[in-house]
Amino acid sequence: MDLGLKNKVAFIAASSDGLGKAVAMELANEGATIIINGRNKTKLENTRNDIEQAYNTKVLAISGDLANSEEREGVIKTIFSHYSTIDILVTNTGGPPSGKFEDLSMDDWNNTYKLLLASTVSLIKAILPGMKDQHWGRIIAITSQAVKQPVDNLILSNSVRASVAGLMKTLASELGEHNITVNNVMPGYTKTNRLLSLIESNPSFKSAIDEIPLKRFGNPEEFAAAVTFLASERASYITGTSLAVDGGWIKHIL
Repeated sequence: MDLGLKNKVAFIAASSDGLGKAVAMELANEGATIIINGRNKTKLENTRNDIEQAYNTKVLAISGDLANSEEREGVIKTIFSHYSTIDILVTNTGGPPSGKFEDLSMDDWNNTYKLLLASTVSLIKAILPGMKDQHWGRIIAITSQAVKQPVDNLILSNSVRASVAGLMKTLASELGEHNITVNNVMPGYTKTNRLLSLIESNPSFKSAIDEIPLKRFGNPEEFAAAVTFLASERASYITGTSLAVDGGWIKHIL
């Protein structure tokens, strides 16, 4: 199946590792032009090398913390110094700290807002005008299964990621007339460093596999395939959806 992604320019946030890296790899595999981002310069360079060697392509790697407004503006400036328009925007971040409500400070809440919501809003604001000018675009947020069904001990993620989902649903209505689709993808328990750290700090997460109908954790590549399809021409009539890639963990009917 030709997904129609050849030479489309894609920016994938927080893509030096984990789910973001998997998405960048899959989009590169489909012929897209890739821009990656991350805070750790060593990991970022390693990821760039991995993609370039695997797919014989050039990758733009921009270091910077998207939760920091100054660094975020620097990342955006660098993007537009190389490309006039971004066709595909995949917003993504690391996860906020785990903990129960009374364990967390107001700084934790403010930092989570900057990490999850402010970074997403700022990237969309910067990249949207070019999408509207060309009457084509894909905006995809990576959030969490916690958007539909809260996860114990992750109140920060449960709360603020739901705001991102609300943003994406509203934007889908506003931007449809411009041929821009806006979707949210909700990873479940997937084999990343984030999951391993949660299991290490919260032993109860080890039993999470028993709650998944497929009785296993997901692979990043499986998640990336779903994101890549939503970025494609083949998904041109899908917008405003929240797609779970969770092995059936979410129990809601809708």
